[in-house]
Amino acid sequence: MARVYNFSAGPGTLPEEVLKRAAEEMLDYKGSGMSVMEMSHRSSWYEEVHNNAANTLKEIMNIPDNYKVLFLQGGAHLQFAMVPLNLKKTGKADYLVAGQWGKKAAAEAKKFISVNVVASSEDKTYSYIPKIEKSMLSEDADYFHITTNNTVFGTRLRDKDIVCLENVPLVADMSSNILSEVYDVSKFGIIYAGAQKNMGPAGVTVVIIREDLIKDVDASVPTMLQYKIHADQNSLYNTPPCYSIYICGLVYEWVKKNGGVEAMQKINEEKAKLLYDCIDNSSLYKGTVDKYDRSIMNVNFKTGNEELDKKFIKEATERGLVNLKGYRTVGGMRASIYNAMPVEGVKALVEFMKEFEAKNS
Repeated sequence: MARVYNFSAGPGTLPEEVLKRAAEEMLDYKGSGMSVMEMSHRSSWYEEVHNNAANTLKEIMNIPDNYKVLFLQGGAHLQFAMVPLNLKKTGKADYLVAGQWGKKAAAEAKKFISVNVVASSEDKTYSYIPKIEKSMLSEDADYFHITTNNTVFGTRLRDKDIVCLENVPLVADMSSNILSEVYDVSKFGIIYAGAQKNMGPAGVTVVIIREDLIKDVDASVPTMLQYKIHADQNSLYNTPPCYSIYICGLVYEWVKKNGGVEAMQKINEEKAKLLYDCIDNSSLYKGTVDKYDRSIMNVNFKTGNEELDKKFIKEATERGLVNLKGYRTVGGMRASIYNAMPVEGVKALVEFMKEFEAKNS
């Protein structure tokens, strides 16, 4: 069967070039006689894979020298707890809640600290990003938590619109838009991201953490939930998700080869424009979020008729345009157009959308 265009929100599509290289190296990684999937995480073979992945990520994201890259497990959900457990000082933090995952992050943090929701867009079903002013933020907060891209609702917080205080660490969940557009890493104390949307397969979570935030914590914090334990052991305290890290490393090399994150952003904005132009020029499709805050990774739209939406998804699947069903709390359609989604895939979707509208208007 020919490969489909996979618009899944996660696990997301991967570059074919990466998949082909992984297939070539599946049985014998660089003459080791082993797959990365079966070699010891203490071996020199795997050490090379591990360190190359971290170093390439540092290069393509322009990560300053006073930051460490950690490869952890547990997804963004575990970071919802690790962040407050490791950064707790005064015992309170600010949160921007602009989507489902920001809401969940705040709810988890409340188990350990006092949470101040500085702004929320829940009043309009997370259809926009609330505007933040410095006066809204707490000078004595342990950190300020944001989500840069809201996968479910399809909104985006651009680098130039981020507001924070210099003395309060900025923490960002970048799970669904890391590597898709340029962010100034030096603004952040911690960036974390589940790999399965824009970096690799499920199983690994990347944490980029400023070194001054890596410190001893209360003895009651479980060993595996301490950043310092993982940082001191180069993320090798226990067996890491070796194969997922290996694939991430290949993706980082692919991004570098194709011009880096800046080049990815340019292509992603082009892809998003194709889709949004189709939606805006249509009498059938309607977008679900404010135009300025539209994500360039997750594009949501509806026809306004649930049965017609179902028909759209069914016929699109038959055309090899798969995983377009919207998240259950939003409905309609969602096209996730991560870095690895080629422009041709988006063009194929737009062509289908126009044909579908002509037949169903």
